[in-house]
Amino acid sequence: MKTEATALAAGLACVLALAACTAGPGASAPTSGGSSGSPAATTASDASASATPSTAPGLDDPAKKEIAMELVSSAENSTLDWKAQYAYLEDIKDGRGYTGGIIGFCSGTGDMLELVQSYQAAAGPDDATAAALAAYLPALKKVNGSASHAGLGAGFEKAWKAAAADPIFQQAQDAERDRVYFDPAVARAKADGLGTLGQFVYYDAMVMHGPGDDAASFGGIRTAAMKKALPPSQGGDEKTYLLAFFTARIAVMKTEEAHADTSRIDDAQRVFLAAGNLNLDPPLVWKTYGDTYRIP
Repeated sequence: MKTEATALAAGLACVLALAACTAGPGASAPTSGGSSGSPAATTASDASASATPSTAPGLDDPAKKEIAMELVSSAENSTLDWKAQYAYLEDIKDGRGYTGGIIGFCSGTGDMLELVQSYQAAAGPDDATAAALAAYLPALKKVNGSASHAGLGAGFEKAWKAAAADPIFQQAQDAERDRVYFDPAVARAKADGLGTLGQFVYYDAMVMHGPGDDAASFGGIRTAAMKKALPPSQGGDEKTYLLAFFTARIAVMKTEEAHADTSRIDDAQRVFLAAGNLNLDPPLVWKTYGDTYRIP
């Protein structure tokens, strides 16, 4: 995912992927996602729960989901136009190799590999554009778990950008985003008794940190938060719990230079919570990295 380091660098010269990538490893062997830890790290505890989910409309409502995409894009790519990010690809020097696409799929964390495999399967063997990108699958397998570009480079970058114009590749990115990050995050948040804002808080965290259970991934952040406050499903206060989640997540973000700017929480999510906007209802006004964004 395009992270804070990219946005900050752009500001000094003149995002968030999440790609959560498609998010918190060290330079040795990335383990968290967003895009971060490999999607395979997702466990049953990440995507399901025994508590009864809320019946109120949530982040999976189409209008609210669009808001979620725009909020993440403001942090990852410094724009609300998330649909312009299918072609995005760069190394943001966060130890995850290439970061690309709408939520920052990463070559070093497994989700970029799974995306290209899904695209190849959907497009079929006779699709020349898909075949050109799929030619880099062996290299993606070799660099998984590292920051290496070995076997990728300029040819891979060209093939990625060409594929980005293909509706099948765009659909594959949407589907992988939902399967690995959006759907599990919303399901977990609903099971924890959280409203639409809380569901977005979980989704944004899963995009950046990945869906794993280690301390630097979404599951570890949630566990740390629950040691300080209980979620509504367990009798806790929603605002108190979300504040504890923010604290736990910020502690993880501060351990990585690429994620050290926490304005996506402090100047956006925390602002919505302070206003009591648990339903994430527009109009919304927030800042990321000093830039102001609005959804009317």
